[in-house]
Amino acid sequence: MLDRIFSPEAVVQAVEILKNEFPLAIWETFYVTVLSTFFAIVIGLPLGVILVIGEEKGIAPIPKWLHSLLGTMINLLRSVPFLILMILVIPLTRAIVGTSVGTRATIVPLVVAAFPFIARLAEACLREVDPNLIETAHSMGATPWQIVTKVMIPESVPSLIANATTAITTILGYSAMSGILGGGGLGKIAINYGYYRYKYLVMIFAVIFLILMVQIFQTAGTRIAVRSDRRLRDQ
Repeated sequence: MLDRIFSPEAVVQAVEILKNEFPLAIWETFYVTVLSTFFAIVIGLPLGVILVIGEEKGIAPIPKWLHSLLGTMINLLRSVPFLILMILVIPLTRAIVGTSVGTRATIVPLVVAAFPFIARLAEACLREVDPNLIETAHSMGATPWQIVTKVMIPESVPSLIANATTAITTILGYSAMSGILGGGGLGKIAINYGYYRYKYLVMIFAVIFLILMVQIFQTAGTRIAVRSDRRLRDQ
């Protein structure tokens, strides 16, 4: 089998595909991952904040039924496998993008899959903030908005960035799976050539580039998180 995978003909074909199709696929994977992460953070971070400050003993309590409803919704979305979720949100994808296939169409299910994950990560980060800081700000007359924006989020920035890095690498993996249902990028190449046409060398190249992208995102995110940690800067 290895002789067939690495035969001269297979290598020539793989190199040709690498030159002609991989640059666009890498770009599609990159921008879909970054955009999906951005929109997921825009939705997930406020939800995480609400879960923390809106609880019964929080700084801005919301009705208990509403808090429970938000938590249940997030848990339900997190429990649905991504491939099934892609099928479930096809009507929403068509309503927003106009189609359910293609590179842009994958952004919608990626955001739906990622924002509950980010909401829980943000909730965990915000709960790590020293309660004494929050109590001090509250006793000085700070409003809930001021406490969130000037105490809780600034104190959580290193953890939020570290968890955002985890989220973006997870979304990158989801984006590769989206190729099964017509998504673009490296996942599409891996499935079209590796699965349907048995060009395993092309699939290996796609996997290598996905690994490299994960390493780049992880390294960059870790460095940014470390630099944003005031405790490390003050040492």
